[in-house]
Amino acid sequence: MTDALAHFHFLRPWWLLLILPALGLWWLQRREADTTARWRMVIDPALLRHLIVDGEARRWLSPENLLLAGWIVGILAVAGPTGRQVPSPFAQAARPAMFVLEVTPSMQERDLAPTRLDRARQKMADLLKLREGAPTGLVAYAGSAHLVLPPTPDAAVLTSMAGALAPDLMPRPGDALGDAVKLASEALQRGGAGGSILVFADSAPALSDGSAGAPVTLYAILPPERAATEPSLQAAATTLHADRVELSLDDRDVSALAHRLASAGPPPPASGEGARWEEAGYWLTPVLALLALVWFRRGWMLA
Repeated sequence: MTDALAHFHFLRPWWLLLILPALGLWWLQRREADTTARWRMVIDPALLRHLIVDGEARRWLSPENLLLAGWIVGILAVAGPTGRQVPSPFAQAARPAMFVLEVTPSMQERDLAPTRLDRARQKMADLLKLREGAPTGLVAYAGSAHLVLPPTPDAAVLTSMAGALAPDLMPRPGDALGDAVKLASEALQRGGAGGSILVFADSAPALSDGSAGAPVTLYAILPPERAATEPSLQAAATTLHADRVELSLDDRDVSALAHRLASAGPPPPASGEGARWEEAGYWLTPVLALLALVWFRRGWMLA
């Protein structure tokens, strides 16, 4: 509620200028309806007050007052009061994501059959099925980081390129996780549609910079009994302010990852469309209806 009040504004504020002629007409109507105005010019006001029956009291519930209230409420409704921003109905529903895949000799270990790298690719393919149509890109890293594919809705291309990666194709040995996350963040920024980063790794180096620029999720490609106790991954998750997801033998991990990627970060804006604010003027319709009901009183039009 406080946030809505802080962002309260009118979508069409120029309509509020119509309040000025409304006040002018209301004042002229009251002046013409004042039957004692002509007598004030010839009779002392102190004496006139005692010569007029009910001269001091003016009914607040009068046709001119009610007409002014209805006019002002109608103008406020047309001006478009709003205080809450909502996603555009034409905006892209799925958030982009960048997959960051570690391609090092340790990923060839067979404690996850057939290998850790193959298991990562299998989980990646399962995740792409759940994210059907969502733009997804790929960064591969060992001692250096490389952009394999910018975000694309074509899951088959990403799966094919990921399947061709191997440690002996990487130009330098090592573990450049920080550079890979930075490269993935830059790819998302170039797209201008938000998104998040998912890292597939079995270990991590000591990182000094934790500013990824996008939400990060760290997926531990290790046997479940080892993933929870791997200190390097825990330290990297802390530095990157990342969520950690552990591998499971069923599809629970993939479902959790799909949910995280679908909700992480701000929703992508529609192409060529800025912020969209929820129209709230219709909430004043019942007030206008109540004001209109008073006009059904007997003798009201004559008044």
